[in-house]
Amino acid sequence: MDPMTKMWLSLIAVLIMGLSVFLITFARNKTRGLLRVVLSVLAFIFLLIGILGGAASIM
Repeated sequence: MDPMTKMWLSLIAVLIMGLSVFLITFARNKTRGLLRVVLSVLAFIFLLIGILGGAASIM
């Protein structure tokens, strides 16, 4: 993988992890019940995708 592709992949991974942080903060502060659980699970999935993207950019 060329350096420019690694840069873009790591940037996207960081943005996805940032979205995950925003989503979990929003879910815990503004929502209740089932919506809170769904947003928390979605944030966790985004976090895993971001971690995998970051790991792929290192390889």
